[in-house]
Amino acid sequence: MHPAPRHETVREKMAVTTLESWDQGSAKAIIAEKKSMDGALLPILHALQDRFGYVDDAAVPLLADELNLSRAEVHGVITFYHDFNRHPGGRHVVKVCRAEACQSVGSVALEAHAKKQLGVDYHGTTSDGSVQLEQVFCLGNCACGPSMMVDDKLYGRVTPQRFDSIVGKLKGGR
Repeated sequence: MHPAPRHETVREKMAVTTLESWDQGSAKAIIAEKKSMDGALLPILHALQDRFGYVDDAAVPLLADELNLSRAEVHGVITFYHDFNRHPGGRHVVKVCRAEACQSVGSVALEAHAKKQLGVDYHGTTSDGSVQLEQVFCLGNCACGPSMMVDDKLYGRVTPQRFDSIVGKLKGGR
C-alpha cells in the first residue's frame, strides 16, 4: 500500500508563492473556472484566499451573481468559517486556544503574553506584517495545553518563553 499523497496547505503554498494584490479580473477568472462545480462556493472562496491571501468584500457581489445566491448567503459563509480572512493578514497566523481545557492550564496568561509581545489584539496583524493573531476554541490538543497553532503546525505546553522562541523565528524570517 502506498501512503496517501500529502497536499500542500494554504500557508505552505503562500510560503513559496507571492500573493497577488486583489484584482477583480483575476477573481472573475477563478469564479468562472470553478462555478460549475457542485457546491462551488467553498472551493471558489478557498481559491480566492489562496491567490490573494484573503477574500475581498468586492468578491461578495461577484459570487452572488455568478452562483445565483444572495449577497447575505455569500457573506454568511465567509464570516461563518473563521479561516477565511476578509482583509490582508500577516505572513504567518498564530492561533491561541481559548477552550476550557487550555484555560485550566494557563492559556489565559499565554493569551495576554501573546497580545503584549505582538502589540495586537485578536484579528490583528503586527506592524511589520509578519504575524496575525487569532483565537480558536479547540485545537484538539487538550492533554497538552496550553496549545497554539502557527500556520498549520500545532504546539502544545506553550509557555510564554516558548511562545517568544517560536514567534521570534517567524519574525526573523526563518
